[in-house]
Amino acid sequence: MNNFLEHIPVLLDEILENLKKFKITNGIIIDATFGLGGYSNAILEKTNCDVYGFDRDPDVLKYANKLKKKYKNRFKFFQKKFSDIDDILSKQNYSKKKVKGMIFDLGVSNLQLTKKNRGFSFKLNGPLDMRMSKEGMKALDVINNYSAEKLSDIFYNFGDEFFSRRVARHIVKLREITPISTTLELADIIRKAIPGKQKKIDKATKSFQAIRMFINDEISELNKGLIASEKFLTYEGILCVVSFHSKEDKIVKNFLNVCQGKNNLFISKFLPPVENSKKSFDVITKKPILPTSREIKLNYKARSAKLRIAKRTKFSCVFNCEAAA
Repeated sequence: MNNFLEHIPVLLDEILENLKKFKITNGIIIDATFGLGGYSNAILEKTNCDVYGFDRDPDVLKYANKLKKKYKNRFKFFQKKFSDIDDILSKQNYSKKKVKGMIFDLGVSNLQLTKKNRGFSFKLNGPLDMRMSKEGMKALDVINNYSAEKLSDIFYNFGDEFFSRRVARHIVKLREITPISTTLELADIIRKAIPGKQKKIDKATKSFQAIRMFINDEISELNKGLIASEKFLTYEGILCVVSFHSKEDKIVKNFLNVCQGKNNLFISKFLPPVENSKKSFDVITKKPILPTSREIKLNYKARSAKLRIAKRTKFSCVFNCEAAA
């Protein structure tokens, strides 16, 4: 199966097991992060469900077309962001089939990381781009034009970079001599700005993550995608979210807390407020599912993955979607 799209989806077996466990054998599954199509292909192969794939990256179209050819009318693809899911699904006809599952894999696609011209990787020399949709502001614009204070805020808020101010000052100082234009240039500046020896995790990791998340408005998009899952999942449909770093996992966890009526808990500032709350999800995974040592050995990318699963109830929350913008 994986050779079909040359991709290993993270925690796929666990997701398929839960689809089977909760008897999700027909209806519609939303693959909100289509990527190279690994989840979509597996679901279409192992179940009788239809799949709607979403991805803002135009480079995935050739992979989506392979699935269209293979599975005909059982697969639809939309080159759209999470924030477009509500609008797209609102226009679909659910007279015969309902949305039984939604899957989010929040990791960066191999299609993006392994192509140096996309500018996502600090290991490959390429232009400072990082745009998932290939539209809008580039990382180049942020790095060369934002103030030290603004850069520091981005590195700290989106990457939890402890040395965010040092990194920002070094960038501003060096760009005054010549513009910073490539990924390797930027990575080298970041590494030199952070004190101490190089550790197992590259010193450039957090800052690159932060720029990517800022450029692509990933926090807001995640909020809107989660809100769409609550709106469109049918009763007893399941939500599966695979996250790769603590900030995203915290947002997912807090979202599910709100959907259980736990409004008295501390809620992330990135999560939109709820006007009224009922228990709209039952959390299946009290603690997130982690990859096995075997999976990590086969796919090192999986090492930091966390899977949270929740099942839709009969009730609904009302989110302040304007606050999620």
